[in-house]
Amino acid sequence: MTAFDVRPITEDERRSTVDVLRRSLHHNRITDDAWARTGKSWPAEHKFAAFDGGTPIGIVSSFDTGIAVPGGRAVPVAAVDGAGVRADRTRRGVLSALMAAQLADFAARGVPLAVLHASEPTIYGRFGYGSAALGKTVRVARPAGRLRERVPAGGEVRMLTPEEAVKELPALYERIGLHRPGMIGRPDLWWPVAHDRYAGPEAGHLVAVHSGPDGDDGFVVYATVSRRSFDSPDEGAVLDVHDMHAAGPAARAGLWRFLLSVDLVSGVRGRHRPVDEPLAVMLADHRHAATLAVEDDLWLRPVDVEAALGARAYRAAGPVVLAVADRTLPGNTGHYEVGPDGVRRTSAAADLALDVDTLGMLYLGQWSATALADAGRIEVRDEAAVARADELFTTVTAPWCGTHF
Repeated sequence: MTAFDVRPITEDERRSTVDVLRRSLHHNRITDDAWARTGKSWPAEHKFAAFDGGTPIGIVSSFDTGIAVPGGRAVPVAAVDGAGVRADRTRRGVLSALMAAQLADFAARGVPLAVLHASEPTIYGRFGYGSAALGKTVRVARPAGRLRERVPAGGEVRMLTPEEAVKELPALYERIGLHRPGMIGRPDLWWPVAHDRYAGPEAGHLVAVHSGPDGDDGFVVYATVSRRSFDSPDEGAVLDVHDMHAAGPAARAGLWRFLLSVDLVSGVRGRHRPVDEPLAVMLADHRHAATLAVEDDLWLRPVDVEAALGARAYRAAGPVVLAVADRTLPGNTGHYEVGPDGVRRTSAAADLALDVDTLGMLYLGQWSATALADAGRIEVRDEAAVARADELFTTVTAPWCGTHF
């Protein structure tokens, strides 16, 4: 076992630790120019590194923001935006020590929830994260794919210059708001890395904004990807949707109508779209829309189980007593009565028993208690409680994050 120490990083260790993360994800070390543009998005705050002597060998990072939960509240959340270990130090307990330190920090600061996008799905369940929201990859064939005449219409779409995209989109995203469970706020440090480097003056993506009766209400960031080849010289490009948000159905339809009207393209593709986005039924012929994949997107971990359960709303059903087990944060282990009138710890017998990662899967409404019980993730001690839990936790709108971090 290699000896190492885990501690918060200092300001002077920011660049060396971002390089550890980049190399662990098989990217080159950051250049001087890139660091000058994006270094402010890698503050020392909320970062823990493992050190062998004075050399960093692993890193975990997060930033604080808010997340929409069922019922419409925005709840504080820690968004884990980086976790990596140097290739010659993996499988030696480094990541486990880093994740334990990070979770202890979240708990000490009173953060009720943590979320991440998993590079490998098999890693994060053991740290209490569960797959809480899915996303689908869709492709619409062009020119055959077009919207039905009765799909909501109105408003205008305009293209932004890169300078306008950098300036205008943060306020527009905030105006659109966190209207779906799983959506998170985008703090100032998010934009330089996750938006500006795609759509800014030195990037290649394009940006279009939809304006309705009350002003700007949606946007799309997309790239044009050539599909021409020696064997298919006449095949048009594909528009690859990188980021799309809309305040309502009319704005969403307006953005899709715009994308499907662009000339000289053979299709439009979007990854990690909401699983319930009704794109196929918006088309005159739904067969021109194909779902290519459905993948895990947002992973969620209750850090303070009682506070997390108490933050969301529940549908009308009889209460259910959950026995939650949490090995990393044992203070969460216990029984919780969950109902439409609230949540409380209890000494009553449990109706359902589950680990904290499974509670993360149940929390936003992506998975039903029935499905999780059938998969062996929930131990059923009262059969009637499964249907009550289904009704309590179900959401009409599928959860979706829509923000890469």
